[in-house]
Formats: sequence, C-alpha cells, structure tokens
Amino acid sequence: MKTEDFDRRDGLVIAYVGGGSRGWAWKLMSDLAAEPRLSGTVRLYDIEGPAAEANARIGNALASRPDVIGKWRYEVAVSLGAALDGADFVVASILPGSFEDMASDVHAPEELGIFQPVGDTTGPGGLLRALRTIPQYLEIAKAIRERCPGAWVVNYTNPMALCVRTLYEAFPAIKAIGCCHEVFGTRKLLAAAARETLGAEGAAMGDIEVNVLGINHFTWIDRASFRGRDLLPAYRDFIAVHPEGFEEGGEGAWKKDWFSSASLVKFDLFKRYGLIAAAGDRHLAEFMPPWYLGSRETPTAWKFSLTPVSWRIENAKALRVKSARLAAGQEPFVLERSGEEGVAIMRALLGLGSFVTNANLPNRGQVEGLGAGAVVETNALFSRDSVRPIVAGRLPPPVEGMVARHIANHETILRAALAGEARAALPAFLNDPLMTLSPREAEGLFEKMLATTKAMLGSYKDI
Repeated sequence: MKTEDFDRRDGLVIAYVGGGSRGWAWKLMSDLAAEPRLSGTVRLYDIEGPAAEANARIGNALASRPDVIGKWRYEVAVSLGAALDGADFVVASILPGSFEDMASDVHAPEELGIFQPVGDTTGPGGLLRALRTIPQYLEIAKAIRERCPGAWVVNYTNPMALCVRTLYEAFPAIKAIGCCHEVFGTRKLLAAAARETLGAEGAAMGDIEVNVLGINHFTWIDRASFRGRDLLPAYRDFIAVHPEGFEEGGEGAWKKDWFSSASLVKFDLFKRYGLIAAAGDRHLAEFMPPWYLGSRETPTAWKFSLTPVSWRIENAKALRVKSARLAAGQEPFVLERSGEEGVAIMRALLGLGSFVTNANLPNRGQVEGLGAGAVVETNALFSRDSVRPIVAGRLPPPVEGMVARHIANHETILRAALAGEARAALPAFLNDPLMTLSPREAEGLFEKMLATTKAMLGSYKDI
C-alpha cells in the first residue's frame, strides 16, 4: 500500500441543509469531485424535495465519470434530523423565504428613496431577511445539538454574521464557521496592484497575505504584503493610476453582469480611512450612509449596479430548467473549481494539512474594541479538529465606530427574534445608516415590509 493511501479520510458524512441549491450545492459537488483524499456520503435535505432529488441524481452520476477523482454517494434526506444523524460536517446554504419576499426587501424601500444593490446582509432588506432566517437557524442549531453535536458546521447563508451568531446562541458548544469569498476578490485586486506597481509578474491571490478584521461584507485590511513587501503604498499608487477604477475584464466590464464593479467604492474608502475595504462594492455601499446609493443613478457613477430581484427570479427559472436537464443526463455537468474553500477547510479539520484563511467566528478577543461574542471576520488557522482565530488587532476609531453600529443592530435584531417579537427590531431599522426617513415614515415602511413577508414570520407573537 502506498504511503499516501494512509493519508485519506473515507466514509465521511456531509449533511447539506439546503441541498436543493442550484448554486452552492453544485460548487460543492465540483470541489468534492476533484478532491482525491475524501470520500463518503452527502445527505441532501431541502424543503423543496424535488430539487434535492435532482441534485442527488446529478451527484451520483458523477461517480462513474473517469474525470472524477473524489467518489461520493448522494442521498435525499426526508427530514432535517435524518440528514444530520451522525454527520461529520454540516453545510448550510438556504434561501430564507422566497425571491418574492426578497423583492419586498429590496424594492419596497426604493419607493421611498432607499436603494440596496443586494439587500441580504444589512439595510432594511437585510433586517427583514434576518427576521425570517433566525428562527430557521434556531431550529438547525437545536437539531445539530441533538443529532450530531460534534460536527463541524460550514455556513454560507446570509446574513452571515447573524446566522453564525444564532447558531452559537442556541448551541454554545457548536463548532460553526461562516465562510465568505469576498476577501478573496480583494486579495486578487492586491495581486493586480503588485503586478502593476511592483513589477511582480505572475503575482496571484495566493501570494497575498493580509490581516483581516471587521464583520462579514464590511471587512477591512490594515496590513497586506506580497513576499514580505508592504502592499499598502502599492495599493495607494495603484489607485492613483486608476482614477476611473480597475476592472479585470477591461473598461466597462461592470456593465456586463449584475455583480461586477470597478472597485471605486473600495478606492474611495481607502482614501478616506487609510484601510483597504475587503468586500465587493455592492456590499460595502450598503453599510455606509447613502454616499454611494443616494439615488437610482448614483451607483452608475460609482460603476456598480442595483441588482433587480426580477433578474434573480428569472435566473432561478433558468436554473430549474438546467437542473432538470442535468438530472436527466441531457446536459453534461461541467466540473470546474469553484474558488471556494469549503472542501479545503474540511480537509484541514480532518488533519490533512493546515492553512490560514478568513472566517466568521464569535469574537474571543481577535478584534479588540468590538463586543465579546459578536461574530467578526478575521483570519483563522484551520488544522486537525481545530479553528483558531488569529488576533487581528483593533480598527481605527472612525472605522470601529461604523462597524460597532452594525454589531449593535445585529444584537437588537437577534434579541427581537429570540423574544418572538418582530417589532422589537424597529430600533435597528431606524439606526441603519441607509435610513434617511423620518421615524414615522420608517415605521410605516417597516410595517409594510413585515406584512409582505408575514407568511414567513409565523414564529413571532406580534405578527
């Protein structure tokens, strides 16, 4: 037997909550198929049963392909508990509510001049989404405590910080992390800066080391280096030579899809605060006062888009058609690395190497000045059955104040949800930086948005 044969982990069980996903689940399938040292069973649980069944057929068809290295069996779980029983890992990526609910989250505030490019993390839309999500995550945490208390939980659902915070609130001994790729994009941007300003031909994301601190989608970098060279001066020079922004796909690339930008918001925040904002412009804009979202036209000046939920609805229809074709074998499943690190994290937690990446975890001192227990995003060291957040230091007062405001809102929303009183979240609604309405107007908007998503708020006593 070869030495590397001992360096394997077979018979693993991954419980996928939201296993009918036509995005994250397909990415996980691709990454598992390319991983030679892991194998086992993926149990797919979804309230939309046929979607999970389709994914099981898609996943099981991969095992017979000669280009698939990692062999996995995909099963449909009839209940959350059945999916979780004895699982080694739990992956969660759910849509809290429907895209019709999200349409209200994003577009009802627009009628009163409040614009949100995303609406899934902060702002009025992020708050309503959180009220729908937290009761579901309380249920997930309880089931994990009962069925697989030692499992590692990898969360991809937004609002990220509140999802992870809820898991720990309900089950303090849970081993949960929140994974987000936004910092990766900023490291790629820094690699471009290294290539242009330092002449570092071939510099790539993996060559860039950063110190990360903040909260998900409002994350900051105060130290960055390329092979020991400080990148902050290089980033400043890079901004100076790109006054119209930087786009990997060339000028105008941001117009070609709803999710790209020219990084002008990041550049502007660096000029104002001296730190690198480490998320996409669409997310960053929502955490600030309406500097970048003052009108429907303002984002265009900053070279990013307001994503209409109608596009998400049409895209979901197209993905359903694609899912049916994949499941029926009428279309080949294209294997490609997702760029996500979920499988690499699993590998490290199983003792197959260790590595450092950004992760969302409760604050145990890794970010000074932000509340203990608040879910913050920093780097963490992943190794055998261990995630150790790396002490990141403290944000400068102006930035810390902005981040702390959002953390305070998180706590208000969480306490409202735990009490089963949706209207107790109104102070957070009023305190959001995007909220430019009078208190009376804001309360009217809040009530309208609650009424629209009422069917998803059945656990609240005041709805």
